[in-house]
Amino acid sequence: MQTAEIASRFLDFFEKRGHTIVPSASLVADDPALLFTVAGMVPFIPYLSGVVPPPYPRAADVQKCIRTNDIEEVGKTPRHGTFFQMLGNWSFGDYFKADAIRYAWELLTGPESDGGLGFDPKDLWVTVYKDDDEAYGLWRDIAGLPEDRIQRLDKDTNYWSTGLPGPAGPCSEIFYDQGPEYGVDGGPATDDDRYVEIWNLVFMQYEITNVTSKYDFDIVGELPNRNIDTGMGLERIAFIKQGVQNMYETDQVRPVLDVAATLSGKTYGADHEDDVRLRIIADHVRSSLMLLSDGVTPSNEGRGYILRRIMRRAIRSMRLLGVEGASFPELFAASRDAMKAAYPEVETEYARLSTYAIAEEQTFLRTLAAGSSILDQSVAQTKDAGGTALSGSEAFLLHDTYGFPIDLTLEIAEEAGLTVDRDAFDSLMLEQRTRAKADARARKGTIADQSVYREVRAQGETVFTGYTDLETESSVLGILVDGRSVDRAVQGQIAEVILAETSLYAESGGQVADKGVIVGPGFELEVLDVQRPVPGLISHTVEVSIGEVGVGQPATSVVDAVNRHSAQQAHSATHLVHAAIRDTLGRSATQTGSLNRAGYMRFDFNWSSALSPETRSEIEEIANNAVRDNLEVTTRVMSLDEAKAAGAMALFGEKYGTTVRMVDIGGPWSRELCGGTHVARSSEIGLVNLVGESSVGASNRRVEALVGLDAFRDLAAERAIVSQLTSTLKTPRDQLATRIAELSANLKAAEKKIAAFEARAMADRAPALAQKAADAGGISLVAESIGAAGSGDDVRTLALQVRDRLGTAPGAVALGAVVNDRPVVIVATNEPGRGAGAKAGALAKLAAGVLGGGGGGRDDVAQGGGADAAQLPAALAAIRTALESATR
Repeated sequence: MQTAEIASRFLDFFEKRGHTIVPSASLVADDPALLFTVAGMVPFIPYLSGVVPPPYPRAADVQKCIRTNDIEEVGKTPRHGTFFQMLGNWSFGDYFKADAIRYAWELLTGPESDGGLGFDPKDLWVTVYKDDDEAYGLWRDIAGLPEDRIQRLDKDTNYWSTGLPGPAGPCSEIFYDQGPEYGVDGGPATDDDRYVEIWNLVFMQYEITNVTSKYDFDIVGELPNRNIDTGMGLERIAFIKQGVQNMYETDQVRPVLDVAATLSGKTYGADHEDDVRLRIIADHVRSSLMLLSDGVTPSNEGRGYILRRIMRRAIRSMRLLGVEGASFPELFAASRDAMKAAYPEVETEYARLSTYAIAEEQTFLRTLAAGSSILDQSVAQTKDAGGTALSGSEAFLLHDTYGFPIDLTLEIAEEAGLTVDRDAFDSLMLEQRTRAKADARARKGTIADQSVYREVRAQGETVFTGYTDLETESSVLGILVDGRSVDRAVQGQIAEVILAETSLYAESGGQVADKGVIVGPGFELEVLDVQRPVPGLISHTVEVSIGEVGVGQPATSVVDAVNRHSAQQAHSATHLVHAAIRDTLGRSATQTGSLNRAGYMRFDFNWSSALSPETRSEIEEIANNAVRDNLEVTTRVMSLDEAKAAGAMALFGEKYGTTVRMVDIGGPWSRELCGGTHVARSSEIGLVNLVGESSVGASNRRVEALVGLDAFRDLAAERAIVSQLTSTLKTPRDQLATRIAELSANLKAAEKKIAAFEARAMADRAPALAQKAADAGGISLVAESIGAAGSGDDVRTLALQVRDRLGTAPGAVALGAVVNDRPVVIVATNEPGRGAGAKAGALAKLAAGVLGGGGGGRDDVAQGGGADAAQLPAALAAIRTALESATR
C-alpha cells in the first residue's frame, strides 16, 4: 500500500464521519515559540487551548512536520526521520473517548476492500494511563481487546501536556507487534523495538497549573470543552503496510537512497555504516526539499540554519561514502519524483527549489575544501610541536565557524596519526546546546502568555477598518500590562490595548505597523506597535500619555495619515519592482521576502548572481514608467483557488486562509495576494529610486529603494554633491566621470611611486640591520625594532632581505614595527636556522603573546601582532631568550 494511498484512506474515512478535511499547514510554524511545525497539533493549538474559537467541530488532516532534536538518531533506528507526516483527527468539544477509540479501531482493522487499513487485531496492543479506567473499559468493550493486551502505564508515557500551564489529559497509544523475531514478549510495557507505536489518542480534558515539569503539575479542573487530538505516523504505517524494515525503505524515501547508492557504488545492506549514511542522505534530502518548498532557504540563523545543517549532513554523508563531487542534482530529482504525487508543488516549483539546493552544495563543497586546508595546517603544527592530539577548541572552531563536520575532522586526524580531544569538543558543544535550549525556553515562556488573550478573543475577531478609514470609533475590549490582564492602565505605563474595531494596520506581509494614537474620554495613547498575537485579534502596544484608560471605555483609533500614505507608497512600489524584476529576469525570479515602511522598501528574490548596472537601471525604469502611467490599483476578496486561477502571485512560505485579498496594479501585469495597504493609483507613488542591490544568501538577492519624497530628497542630495564637484573641479557635469577617473589614476600613480620610494628606502636598511646580527644560542639573530612602516608586507620584505644576507650559518631575523598604530613582528629563518630549532611560527606566536595579540605561520616566515606597541622591545627580547634557552 503506497504512502499516498494510506493518507487518502485516512482522510476519506474521517470525511465520511463528518470531519472537515483541513490542508496541511506550512512547515514554518505560526507559533513564535517554534521554528517549525514539530507536531500535528501545532496548527490547532489556538483551538485546542480555547484562545480562538474553532471554525469546525471536528477535523482531519495530514500535517507535514519537521523535528531535528533527535537528528543524531536518523539512519540508526527504523523510524527516526527529520521530516514526517502526521495523520490526525480532531474534536473540539464534540465527540470524546468512545468515538475516538471506535474510529481508530474501525480504520485500523477494517478490511482494505472497504477502505480500511487491514491490520490483524491480534497484532495490535494498546496502552492507557494507569488511572484511566474509562479508556481501559472502552478498549475492552468497543475493540474487544483481551485485557492482557491493554496495558496501564504512568504519566511519563501516557499523559499529555505541553509542560506549561494549560490543557492536558491522559492518552492512549496503539502499538503494532512485529513478532517474536523482533524482540521480547511482554507488550509495549517492555519498551522493546518489537512494538511500534502507530497512533496516539490524546484525551484533552483537564486544565493544569503549578507546572514544574512535563509530568509534575496540579489539575485545577475540567476544560470548558473536552477535545480529542490524535496523531498517527504516516511513515510508520507505510513501512509496516509495505513490508519493509524501516521508513527509509518506503516508497517516498527509498528512491533517494537507491540513487545515493548508485552514485557512491555502494550496495545497500552490505555494510552497516554505509547503510546508516545512505539512510541519512535519503531522509535529509527529502526534508530539505520539503523545507525549500515551504519557503525556507539556507542561511546562518533560525530556520535557514536548520535547513543548512540538514543539507550539509547529507553532503557530508555522501563524502563519507566516497563521493566528493556534486550529487544534489540527482538526489533532489529523485526526491521530487517520489514526493510529487502527495505534494505537486515540489514538481511545479522544482526549478526554484533545485537552484537553492545546488548552490548550497557548491558552497559547502568549497567550505570543505577550505576547512581541509585549515585542518591540514593544524595537523602540521601539532605534529611539528610533537603533539599527538588536536585540541578540542580547534575542532570546535572548524565545526562552528567553518561548518566542518567533526567526523571528517576525526577521519583526517586519524589518517595523520593524531587523535582529537573529543571530551573538550563535546564540552564546547554542550555549552552551545545549553545556550540554545535557554533561548528555546525563553521563546516557550513567551507563547504561554497567549492564554491571556482567550477571554478577549472569545468576544469575536477584531474588525480592521483601515482600508477605507483612518479614524474608527470603537471600545476597549481588553488591556494587558506585563503580560497580565488588567482593568486599566495609567499615565506613563506601557500596555497592550485591544479594541473591537481599529483603523491601525498591524504589521504583516512585510509592511510595518501604523503610527498613530488612540483617544477617548480623558485619555490619549501613543501607539508604539500593532501586532496580531493570535489569529483574528489585533493588539496595540501603547504608552499612556494622558490620563488613564479602562476596559469598556469608548476609544477612537487615529492613524498618522502622512506616515500611512508613505507606507502605502512603499508597499505599492514593492509590487511594481516585483513585476519589473519578473519582466526583466523572467518568472523564476520570485519573491522571498520584503519590508515596506514610510519612504523605503526592500525586496528579496531568488536569483543566483549580482545584477548588472544596466539591469538595475532597466528595473528602475520599468517601475517608474508604471508610476507615470497612473495605473489603477484595485483590490478584490475571493477564495484562494479563484485567486490562483486568476494568476495571482503568492509569497512562498506565507500562510493564506481560504479567503484572500488580491491586489492588481494595472490589471494582471502586477497581481499579488496581499493584505497590505496601497495607493489608489500608481502615480501617487511619486518616484522609485533603487539605491542598493546585494546578496542575502545563496541564490538570494535584495534590492532596496527609496520611495516618494524620500526618493526625491536622495536625488536632490546627489544633485548637490554633483554641483559641488563641478564647482571644485571646474569641470562640466557631463565630464565629471572622466575627470574623476583621471584624478584617481593620477593618485594611484603617485601612490605607486611613493611605495617604490619607500621600498627602496626600506631595502637600503638591510645591510646595516644584517650587521647587527648577534649570537643567540648558536643562532645568528637580528632582533631590531625599525619604527613606523607602511604595511606588514614592507616589514616582511625587509626581513627576508636581511635573512638573505646572513649567509649559510644558522640564522633568524625578528623585526618589529608599528603599522597603523599597531605593533607587528615578522620572523624569518633560514634553512640551517630551522634545522637548529628556530621555527618562525612558534617565535612569532611567542612575540605576539607579549604584545597582547596572536600570531603564527610557517616555519620559514611568520607574523604576529598585538595592541601594545610599547612592548615591542620586550617581544623581541622574548625571541632572543627563547633561542638561547633552546640550546642550553
